[in-house]
Amino acid sequence: MIWTRRDFLRAGGVAGAAALATTGLLAACTEVPKSGAGGTLARIKDAGVVKIGIAGEVPYGFTQNGQVTGEAPEVAKAVFKSMGIDRVEATQVEFSQLIPALNASQYDMVAAGMAILPDRCKNAQFSAVDYVTPTALLVPKGNPQRINTFEDVKARGVALAVLSGTVEEAVAQELGIPAGNIQPYRGQPEMFQALRDQRAYCGALTDISLRRMLADNPGAPLEVTPGFVPEVNGEKRIQAGGFVFRPGDDDLVESFNTELKKLQDNGEWLRIVKPFGFTEDNLVPDDVTTEKLCAAA
Repeated sequence: MIWTRRDFLRAGGVAGAAALATTGLLAACTEVPKSGAGGTLARIKDAGVVKIGIAGEVPYGFTQNGQVTGEAPEVAKAVFKSMGIDRVEATQVEFSQLIPALNASQYDMVAAGMAILPDRCKNAQFSAVDYVTPTALLVPKGNPQRINTFEDVKARGVALAVLSGTVEEAVAQELGIPAGNIQPYRGQPEMFQALRDQRAYCGALTDISLRRMLADNPGAPLEVTPGFVPEVNGEKRIQAGGFVFRPGDDDLVESFNTELKKLQDNGEWLRIVKPFGFTEDNLVPDDVTTEKLCAAA
């Protein structure tokens, strides 16, 4: 079964935002004090609990058997535990609402595998880079059209399925793929069904997400192309994800980054994320930094 950044709530039969804790259901969208009201870091340390926002996408952040899990929540749990904070409670909202809800103080941070992009950096503060991941395409088995990149999509004039509001949609537009050949979908299930129904030839997303989609749908006549890093005007569009905080929560970000780096350096990060399909290929190169990603053109 495929979960999605945007339709997880509907797929689960829940209307509106649902809040989930590591131990069970919580009240949805409980407001937390704004940053500066005593300091977010001091407040969550005193309370022994931190509230995170997720969007319900496998493998980044989702619920399984009533428990919040996924790459980002599990890494966040380990980081906060090392900071002396043992409880992590999660509120689920649509992906596009993660940063607005964060800035509205519905939770303390976002743990949803969010790509670090300049426009997002203007409205929130990102942690150090958590992981990198290439883009890939989901194509029919055998890939008869030999489509392996966005340039191939443009040259052959095939229809491309994307998730609305994602990096993949933006890159496709910037590379000049005709608007009529770009099919935006609200969530992974819709995109996947469009590919199965052959309404689009291929779908673009991170290779981690596409591999998981296939694993959750055995027998589908589709395959994932080798990963690649798109280029726009000679500049690589590196997909790098991080955790998101409110502007001004500098002490919280600094403390979080310190413990996150320890996990990355001692190998514990890789152990935590492997169950979600992450490998050594997703380790962060030294030259990929939040500062560079936020300043990118």
